[in-house]
Formats: sequence, C-alpha cells, structure tokens
Amino acid sequence: MQNLVEVDKRAAVPKRESTARSKLAFIRKNYFLYVLLAPALILTLIFKYVPMYGAIIAFKDFSPMKGIMGSDWVGFKYFEKFITAPNFEVLLINTLKLSLYGLILGFPVPIILALMLNQLRKSAVKKNVQLVLYAPNFISVVVIVGMLFVFLSPTGPINHLITSITGQPVMFMTEPEYFRWVYILSGIWQGAGWASIIYVAALANVDPELHNAASLDGANLLQRIRHIDLPTIKPIMAIVFILAAGGIMSIGFEKAYLMQTSLNLPTSEILPTYVYKIGLQSGNYAYSAAVGLFNSVINVVLLITVNFIVKRLNEGEGLY
Repeated sequence: MQNLVEVDKRAAVPKRESTARSKLAFIRKNYFLYVLLAPALILTLIFKYVPMYGAIIAFKDFSPMKGIMGSDWVGFKYFEKFITAPNFEVLLINTLKLSLYGLILGFPVPIILALMLNQLRKSAVKKNVQLVLYAPNFISVVVIVGMLFVFLSPTGPINHLITSITGQPVMFMTEPEYFRWVYILSGIWQGAGWASIIYVAALANVDPELHNAASLDGANLLQRIRHIDLPTIKPIMAIVFILAAGGIMSIGFEKAYLMQTSLNLPTSEILPTYVYKIGLQSGNYAYSAAVGLFNSVINVVLLITVNFIVKRLNEGEGLY
C-alpha cells in the first residue's frame, strides 16, 4: 500500500510541472495582455488594498501625534459606542431605505430602456435617443443638486405649476418625506441611461433570425422580448443585481450631503454623511473608521448572501 502511495506521489510531480510549464508558456505567449492588465492591478492595490492598513484605527484610540501603531488599542470600544448610540437606528434605517428603494425602483429602468432602444431600427434616431439618455450621467453631482434646488424651490417652475392647481407650493427640499423620492428619482434620471449600455451591448448580439422566425410563428413583440431578449441578458441582470445588492450600504455621501437642510435631517442623515461629519469635520477619526468598517462588513455579508440566493434561483449562475 505504501509503495502505491509513493508511486502516486511521483506521478503527481510531473503533472504539476507540466501544468506550471503550460501556464508559463501561456503567459509568455500573451504577455502583452498582462501588460495591459498591469495598470489596473497596480491602481487597485494602491487605492483599495493598501488603505486597508488604516482600518486598524477603528480598534485604537487614534492620535495623530502617536500614529497608527503608537496609539492605544481599545478593541471594539467604538463599535459598541456606535451600536448603542441614540441615533444608530435612525442612521441605519435611513441608509437601508434610501438604498433599497433606489434598488427596487432603479434596477428595472435600464433594462426597460435597453429593450426599448433595441426596438429602434433607424440608426440615426437610435443614436440621438442614446445621446439624450446618456448625457445626464456626465453632469456633476453638484450641478444636479443645484438644478434640483432651482426647479423644486417654492418659486421654481414645478411649484409654479403646482401652485396654479392647488394654490400652495410643495416644499420638496425641506420636507423630510420628500427627500428620498427626490434623491432616488433624480438618481434614476441621471444614471439609468448610462446603466443601460451593458444591456444594449448584450442585445446587439441577438441573432435577428430568431426574431424573424418567432414572428413567422405568430409571436408578438412582448412574447419575443420575453422568450428571446430577456433570456439573453439574464446572466448580466443577475451579476448587476448582485453587485447592486452588495453595495446597498455604499451610498455616496456627496449628493445626500449637498441635499441636506436643517429641516430634512430626519431622513437625509445617513451613515456616509455621518462618517464625513464625525471624521473630517469633528476630527474623531477612530470613531468614524469604526462606523465605516461596520458599514463595509454589512456590504460584504449582503454580497455573499445575495450571490448565494441568486445562484440557487438562477441555476448556478452568480458572481462567483
């Protein structure tokens, strides 16, 4: 028995060597592809992995004078402080609501736009429509918020129309109940067109003969979309949904912070704006790092959970 095991081990060594040689040969043959990939890998390492070292301050009583390693270790002190804080529940609920509503309302819109664009047969018309849909993505967030304050102000054009009907304006930018809808709908308007690009590219690979054959068999437009177009983009939809669900807690603070007023704080104060205020404005770096790390851990858990669920429902197709 021992001799057989030794023979198996000796046989495995040449196999490993041949596999290693084949990989090296592949790298030498396609070295230019790795050269093209190198800048992205370097940037990812520098801006994503190296800063992870700074997450240590979440577990320390950080002092800029002592440095990261010289500061006293306090363990989970700041995590406990945040979880037991009076505003913890409000911050968590506001962040989850803003993200979940945005995901539920915003996820189908790029798919619908892509399916509609795919039905346009005139190339010139299609390009002009795409230009109009993609343009808002290139507008600065600061400009978008400025436009919102102008259009939704009590004397703005939208309230002018509302006042002519109801007799009184609606305080969109100061009433807490309107903050989420303004934030989400403006975000959909800005990003849905650009997000539809990936679906438009996938639909471009659909063989037109499939649609022609389905039309000859009597299938109408909705049936062709359901049985031809949607199955084509289904894997992409799964990946995009997993990534979106995994980033539920990763709302950029810029737009929410710019839209904040003293009157809409009950719904506009979210985790990213809270981290910005206590970290950069108040200088409490350790506490803000703990809140940010708490936020990241929730994202990772959501990503793994959603990927597992989608793989079970999608016949094994997931992000990984």
